[in-house]
Amino acid sequence: MREVVEEAADLMRKSEPCVVATVVRTKGSTPQKAGAKLLVRSDGTGVGTLGGGCVEGDIWFAAKEILRKKSGPEFRDYYLNEDIAARDGLVCGGTMYFLIEPIWNAKTDLHIMDTILEAYDGGSPVAIATVVNTHRRDTKVAAKLLIQDNGTTQGSLGNATFDTLALDAGKRVAVYGNTEHIVTPDGTEIFVEGFTTQPTLILLGGGHVNKALYNLATTLSFRTYIIDDRREFSNKKRFPEAAETIVADFDKGLDKIDINANTFILVATRGHRYDDIALEGAMNTPARYIGLLGSKRKSIMIYKRLIKDGHTTDKLEEIRAPVGLNIGAITPEELAVSIMAEIIMIRRGGDGAPLKMDSKQLKNITKQQGKQWEALQPSS
Repeated sequence: MREVVEEAADLMRKSEPCVVATVVRTKGSTPQKAGAKLLVRSDGTGVGTLGGGCVEGDIWFAAKEILRKKSGPEFRDYYLNEDIAARDGLVCGGTMYFLIEPIWNAKTDLHIMDTILEAYDGGSPVAIATVVNTHRRDTKVAAKLLIQDNGTTQGSLGNATFDTLALDAGKRVAVYGNTEHIVTPDGTEIFVEGFTTQPTLILLGGGHVNKALYNLATTLSFRTYIIDDRREFSNKKRFPEAAETIVADFDKGLDKIDINANTFILVATRGHRYDDIALEGAMNTPARYIGLLGSKRKSIMIYKRLIKDGHTTDKLEEIRAPVGLNIGAITPEELAVSIMAEIIMIRRGGDGAPLKMDSKQLKNITKQQGKQWEALQPSS
């Protein structure tokens, strides 16, 4: 998504028009989810993707027509029926809703794009609320409200009630970089997008598991920090793409990092005594996620000590210990997959349940094809 914002800002500085198409809502199985973007330049080339296939091709054509006719924004929906999915090699069957928005006013829109880029680069999180569909006369499609994390706003959706709804949603999504779709009682649809820094993963301990975790997190575009009190386990040679490798006591090292609600911390030091120190330091931060590597027995021992020191049960319940999802992981690389899967689940709002279809669904599919389930069972 960042490349779309950067390209849009660059084109605005050159006073060149473009169209940005955004997925604002989806239902069912779709190739992209809310927030996906495609920018189409005046020469017909583009940046980003809406998932490919004929739907993206149709949106691309509509964007070029908007540029040719110099027309206004459009709201469109596409149902990905079996024919469309099969033609494009997709397995989707949902509905996608798009806002196709031309950018003509460089001054106003450039300010929004620059504010988003500042948020990406470590500035305060922001949210952008946009009217994507309405039948009201006092509100226009593509009207925008810029929402800062401190509650201040710029612009308006054309209606004070809508501005209030958007402000509340913006406060929820900005810090996490999430999205929210609002439908008002009169049917007006508002799309709220949050923009913040890339997610940060702080690894307390530079051992084998955290080395594997660093490798995977880097692939997933997390900004990583390593803290260890041993230089040989916290250095740029061992972690070349880390934002910073810090040699310090585990609790003091955390003071050197800007930690917010988009930060995830994993405690995996070389012993219980250091885990205690690192975990207690992590608990004093606003991090969204704190995980402790180790067995259940080890976790119980550390919890008992923390309770003895006055920490409440509510605070301890925020810690993921033992850390990770139960996939039977043994090796450092497998443990890294288990832990990152849990972090992604927390970040994206998943539940960790298997996606496999159950027997009832399979039976329904079989009936639809005119076959009997019993015919598929092995003979006794």
